[in-house]
Amino acid sequence: MHGTPWSSSLWLPYAHALSKKYSVYIFDNPGYGESKLLTPEAQEAFEENGDLSLQAEVTAALFMHWGFTDGGGIAPPHIIAHDNAGLVALRMALQHNCTYKSLTLIDVVAVGPWGLPFFKLVAENKDVFNAIPAQMFEGIVRGYVRGAAFKVLRREDEDMLAGPWVSGNGRPGQEGFVRVLKQASQRRSEDVEGLYCKIGESGLPVRIIWGKEDQWVPCERAEKLKGLIGGKCEVVLVEEAGHLIQLDQPERLMAEIVMFLLEVDGAS
Repeated sequence: MHGTPWSSSLWLPYAHALSKKYSVYIFDNPGYGESKLLTPEAQEAFEENGDLSLQAEVTAALFMHWGFTDGGGIAPPHIIAHDNAGLVALRMALQHNCTYKSLTLIDVVAVGPWGLPFFKLVAENKDVFNAIPAQMFEGIVRGYVRGAAFKVLRREDEDMLAGPWVSGNGRPGQEGFVRVLKQASQRRSEDVEGLYCKIGESGLPVRIIWGKEDQWVPCERAEKLKGLIGGKCEVVLVEEAGHLIQLDQPERLMAEIVMFLLEVDGAS
């Protein structure tokens, strides 16, 4: 599961590798990547959904559609979530009765304090950011994307991450990028943070993996989240990795994911 402003493309190499052993389900959230453009009504609802409760409801419905429900015939899945997908995955479990075999939370946005100053700047000047000429706006998007990584991004990776926000052809584009950052400026989770302990009490295996050099969501949040979840929750910090740990330390992240999944599978 991907977060903001990313897409499933960030997970494709991992999905291909894991598909040698597992059935992998991967998707773009509404308004991201290759997903269909949102209707005006959906855009308005999306912008105001800072707590991601709507995203959790939509993803839970997809979860059920795939058969991951009691009587659905498919065993509970391992969930791997990055960025604000962590909050979505937690809401799905706590508020929509979604059942997992394990939960891997990677540099997630799931506990306060919230937001980057840039989010507020965009939210308070939405019309200005939408009016910036395309070439200048592309520079803003690329600079924002680069800031999430600890290492210098390869050009092809930068193009992959920025592409949906700087091109037309039915993709989210400039207005879509402004929309998701406005939503991020309203991010909140206080209504559900006090329930995270139910995840730990359920016995669900949880692994928190965090880039030690994450400048967006400091690694201290990993320990805070672990304390809220409790139970079988463990934290792994990865050196020389920022928020985009998938690109900063791909081999290490893949190893941590696989070892955790095999550990859980072996114990079941």
